[in-house]
Amino acid sequence: MTGSEETPSFRLAYVPGVTPAKWVRIWHERLPDIPLALHQVPAAEVAGLLRAGDVDAGLVRLPVDRTFFSAIPLYTETTVVVVPKDHVITAAEEVTVADLGDEVIFHPLDDVFDWDAPPGEPAFERPATTEDAVELVAAGVGLLVVPQSLARLYHRRDLTYRPLTDGPESIVALSWPEEATTDMVDDFIGIVRGRTVNSTRGRQAAESSKPSRTAPASPEKAGRAQKPGAAAKATPAARAARARAAGAKSAKSGKPAKRGKPRRRS
Repeated sequence: MTGSEETPSFRLAYVPGVTPAKWVRIWHERLPDIPLALHQVPAAEVAGLLRAGDVDAGLVRLPVDRTFFSAIPLYTETTVVVVPKDHVITAAEEVTVADLGDEVIFHPLDDVFDWDAPPGEPAFERPATTEDAVELVAAGVGLLVVPQSLARLYHRRDLTYRPLTDGPESIVALSWPEEATTDMVDDFIGIVRGRTVNSTRGRQAAESSKPSRTAPASPEKAGRAQKPGAAAKATPAARAARARAAGAKSAKSGKPAKRGKPRRRS
């Protein structure tokens, strides 16, 4: 045979703004022999990679196609509005959608929110990406509503943000093709759900559910164990030996040995 088998690895995709560092660290601690390959991909591309089998699982933003994917919601992000540092909105600690009614709000093509109707005035064009929209906010031509993680990812010194109290929410989830729930996917599910290393769930549960094997008793132990009624099947020699022992015991105590009733002759 030529060549060698490749070391199996777990391939994890994650969308911009999501930070998988904590879960990756736990993976390396628990499964040091299985490499974990990280792939940061645009939110619009992660579903295609999962469908094609190019990655095993992904940290994505909901919604996903539940007819094909399984998903475990992990946390809900804070929604913020990104504004220039000298904007009037910065005077408030938080804002509402109504406060944005007279503002130009950018709605990029990769917007993670499923708006029924974006707030504010529509921009003259839709930026291709969230990063492009941030640049336009810095130019002073509009504002942008995003999850806080994206505001931090594309942070600029001349911009800031404020929480939007009644805006749409972004939920980060672990997602994978339902028909491809492998052992490694299950291991990562256990990590993101906070299972301990000694948890009985997942693969460990499968191992613990196997019936335990008990070693057969040794011949010596088997010989010691008597079945019920064994005494009744003793040989005549054994019964005679017990009778002599009983007689000797009676002699020591000074009491006559008990004799059984004579058998009636037929």
